[in-house]
Amino acid sequence: MSTRFASDSGLTRRMVVTMFLLGLLYVAFVAVLIAVGISAVTVLLIAAALLFAQYFFSDRIALYAMHGREVTPEQAPELHGIIDRLCAMADMPKPRVAIADSDVPNAFATGRNQSKAVVCVTTGILRRLEREELEGVLAHELSHVAHRDVAVMTIASFLGIVAGLMTRFALYSGLGRSRDNSGGLPIGLIIMLVSIVVYAISFLLTRALSRYRELAADRAGALLTQKPSALSSALYKVSGEMARIPTRDLREAEPFNAFYFAPALANRQSIANLFSTHPTLERRVAELAKISAQLGRG
Repeated sequence: MSTRFASDSGLTRRMVVTMFLLGLLYVAFVAVLIAVGISAVTVLLIAAALLFAQYFFSDRIALYAMHGREVTPEQAPELHGIIDRLCAMADMPKPRVAIADSDVPNAFATGRNQSKAVVCVTTGILRRLEREELEGVLAHELSHVAHRDVAVMTIASFLGIVAGLMTRFALYSGLGRSRDNSGGLPIGLIIMLVSIVVYAISFLLTRALSRYRELAADRAGALLTQKPSALSSALYKVSGEMARIPTRDLREAEPFNAFYFAPALANRQSIANLFSTHPTLERRVAELAKISAQLGRG
């Protein structure tokens, strides 16, 4: 389903390369399992079931986990009005709209496609942002919906799920005590080591893809609204306000950072950029400044 969100050839190239590398990694992983004589059917079936649940029920799972509730136009007229306007500008179906009762200033979008999507904002971000800033944030989130980012990232994470399950399978099934015919390393140890390596590589690849998709959503949202400076202002406000949120609340929100507009980090300096789901604030603002220059605006 096409929309008027700006296309991003860089996003497409990065997505294709990352998915290709993940595919190669998957083939190599299965080849190793076959070589050591292990049937991975059970593990693959479990992983496929997890992927199915995540893919088809991501909207319900995310709303439940983050205590979001759907709201009607009567309950949140200004929020619905902004989303109505943005969807008309982008020529895309309107997603469901939800609000999460949390002081952590943030927003997220989830759902496997445009017809199943939901956009949720926290009460904290509604209290802190001006209308133009909120519009920039929502345009960013709607870009995720238009580009089917939830579906892409779910599929990209499949190999990591398989590798993690194989590691646990090797640890708890007794394979670690079974040696191969030549008296070499225990088969379970081989599987565990290979699984850890595969998980680490797939983790880094999917995190890199996630960071680029955040930059692409910033770009698409800024071009849709034609107000990159408003999105920059929202980023500064949201990131600055995180320091004022109690550490306990931030730690509760951290598991959902991959969904959020901006990561909720209790200790920003302790998180390496390489492992982050989002680019740094400086990188995002710099990219938006380039868009401002292209549009001839400050």
